Amino acid sequence: MAFPSYLVPNLWTLTLLTLLAASVQSNFIVFDDDPLQPVTQDETVSVGGTVTLTCRVAASDNSSLQWSNTAQQTLYFGEKRALRDNRIQLHRSTGTELSITIGNVQLSDEGEYTCSIFTMPVRTARATVTVLGVPGKPQISGYEDTVQEGGKVTLTCTSSGSKPPAKLRWYRNQEELTGRPDVVETNPDEATYTVISELTLTVGRSDDNTLIGCAVDHPSLSSGEKWTEQPIRVLFTPDVTIQPQNDLPREGEKFIIQCIGNGNPKPTSYVWQKKDGELPLLAKVDGSFLLFEMLNKSDNGVYLCQADNGIGKMQGEYTLLVQDGPDNIADPTAMSTSSGVDHAVIGGVVAVIVFILLCLLIVLGRYLIRHKGTYLTHEAKGCDDAPDADTAIINAEGGHSGAEDKKEYFI
Repeated sequence: MAFPSYLVPNLWTLTLLTLLAASVQSNFIVFDDDPLQPVTQDETVSVGGTVTLTCRVAASDNSSLQWSNTAQQTLYFGEKRALRDNRIQLHRSTGTELSITIGNVQLSDEGEYTCSIFTMPVRTARATVTVLGVPGKPQISGYEDTVQEGGKVTLTCTSSGSKPPAKLRWYRNQEELTGRPDVVETNPDEATYTVISELTLTVGRSDDNTLIGCAVDHPSLSSGEKWTEQPIRVLFTPDVTIQPQNDLPREGEKFIIQCIGNGNPKPTSYVWQKKDGELPLLAKVDGSFLLFEMLNKSDNGVYLCQADNGIGKMQGEYTLLVQDGPDNIADPTAMSTSSGVDHAVIGGVVAVIVFILLCLLIVLGRYLIRHKGTYLTHEAKGCDDAPDADTAIINAEGGHSGAEDKKEYFI
């Protein structure tokens, strides 16, 4: 941008006045209540961002405000641009304020900027611009292949370009881990830093497919903005369980049990055995399956399965208890019918016994009645032989004694 010829000497004059004001400022007392004293504030911006520099005075005497950079080059004098840098733009210019913006900020833009007002004496204020170097995405190294259960793995996390130095944090499934203290190195080509952190883990089977993360902590970043994850694969021996086809093995039926090995890698070899004996002749081994074509009570026992995945061998067991087959289970309907018949027979027997007792009671009653009548007839015989009623009564009362008297009388 070309400046008018009349303006260029004035700009040089303003620059010289600015340098003179800076050198003699210490000889003047600036009062806080001075309405012409410029006021600024420090700013912090990340590389690539935009910063706004604002200079204000409380009152205006028609003097122009001016912004100068760290090299004391005039950037803006009032509304007029003095430095040919398209990154620097006028934001606002009034009698009491001069605001400018600097876009696409670089590390070289960091430093102290000066706002001046050309009064007598010249008054100035300074604003420090701090430029943050943005750290790069962290990189994790040191993991190349799977690690066996109980082994150790050392991971290294590296992030470059931060200013001030960033901090690195380790995580395992969102749980923060403690690594070694960060190592900070200065980058020779620019005023930034490279940060390195190491993490050593002793892994177990629960760490298989676990994500180990490294995050960068820096004021230029939002939380978790720069994050890298590394999955870990762990080799371990299988856990073995034996799963039956159903929970009710019955005699005479087909039955299958399966050996399930959960390991990394998956088991490739299975060995079936029967504890304290040989496998039944009708039992067939088919890899992880053991098939019984027709169950028998002699198949009862504890069956063992050993799974091998090349890392180690593990064994599981299953107890087989064969239940009675369908043909040996009593029919509930038949049992109910039999029970009904039994109750009918018992009822009939009871009825017969009651009938017999009734018959015996009737016969006994008739016998007793018959013998009682005969006794009364013998007692009445004395009345028939009496000549009159009084004698008959006496004979009836006296019984056989009167008869004996009479017998003695005739003799």
